[in-house]
Amino acid sequence: MHTLFGENILSPPPQEEEQASTNPFDLAFNSNPPATSDASGGSSLQQNDWLTQHVQNLSVVDGATSYSHGEQSGPPPRRKGNPRLLFMGLRRCGKSSVQKVVFEKLPPAETLYLEATTKIERASMQSFMTFDSAELPTSLPVQSPDYDHASIFTNIGSVIWIIDSQDEYLTSISELLRLAVFLAENYPRINLEVFIHKTDGLSEEYKYDTFREVRQRVQDELTDYGYGDRPVSYYQTSIFDHSIFEAMSKVIMKLLPALPSMETLLTKLCSTCRIQKAYLFDTLSKIYIATDTSPTFLKDYEVCSDYVDVIVDIKQLYGWRDEGKQGDQNSIEESMVSFDKSGDTYIYTREISNNLSLICLMGQGSGPNMRPVLDYNVEILNGALQKVFKV
Repeated sequence: MHTLFGENILSPPPQEEEQASTNPFDLAFNSNPPATSDASGGSSLQQNDWLTQHVQNLSVVDGATSYSHGEQSGPPPRRKGNPRLLFMGLRRCGKSSVQKVVFEKLPPAETLYLEATTKIERASMQSFMTFDSAELPTSLPVQSPDYDHASIFTNIGSVIWIIDSQDEYLTSISELLRLAVFLAENYPRINLEVFIHKTDGLSEEYKYDTFREVRQRVQDELTDYGYGDRPVSYYQTSIFDHSIFEAMSKVIMKLLPALPSMETLLTKLCSTCRIQKAYLFDTLSKIYIATDTSPTFLKDYEVCSDYVDVIVDIKQLYGWRDEGKQGDQNSIEESMVSFDKSGDTYIYTREISNNLSLICLMGQGSGPNMRPVLDYNVEILNGALQKVFKV
């Protein structure tokens, strides 16, 4: 049977002088070549050598990583601990609603009764890893020279600036530019993300006009300030649809050092088993932490996200799997269902851990007849991911 990955797909464990971390956020790969396994055939090694070499090229080598955003001088420092996000924006722009819907699972309709933020609000979500977030009130002068801004920005991975697209946003753009210049001068390693929020109440034409105008204004002003190469990412979001979760997924993915390796594994799985799209979902939050390199469409994410909701509902009824039984093959949980009238489109689900699930979209020609090959290759992928995250 055709094998997806070789036994030594991951690099060997670090040398004795290096401290291996069990936190996936602190993960770094070793660039030493893997030892040859006598049990593997020559043809299998030849088929998988390129993938092993590609993973090693993407790994951390002598303190420098190839996965970076923008033109940055010198190797980026290792962020310790969990992914940390900081929400900023003008008053009533939707900072509290985004944080509570994503991290505290507050129903979107109940965000209408939230009070204005007057102090730093922190939130944390326990899942396969801990996601930490904080919301800053508009009145806090964090960019003032007299303010101890190091206590706010030192351990932050991404700053998310939220713009209310249904309100006058020129003032918000001006404050965003001040923040972008401040971060570029003092904390160039922090990712700057812009959520053009509350787009659910706009027409399609006005929505894209607003998105284009905000992006163009910010880019032009940053170029005038001399920071045109400062990377800024933009997203159209709303708490009343799946766009906010997809945007948060892309923000979180940038903070995971293991992302290039996971993308490579999922891309090879898709090409081998004729899978249209593969996601690695955090089950509780509906945030995907990795996907293959093919284009991502919101409709695909919506289907997979709704299926994750079904999985969570069933688990709440029948109980979550005991972590102590993960080594038992009989405890493996997977499913394949068809969700369209033609019966040619399938969703394949495989539980990697109690809080991590592999969800694949499969089209015509990759249905139940491909199940044996798919199960075999996903089992190998599961083993690789178990080693990556030390699940």
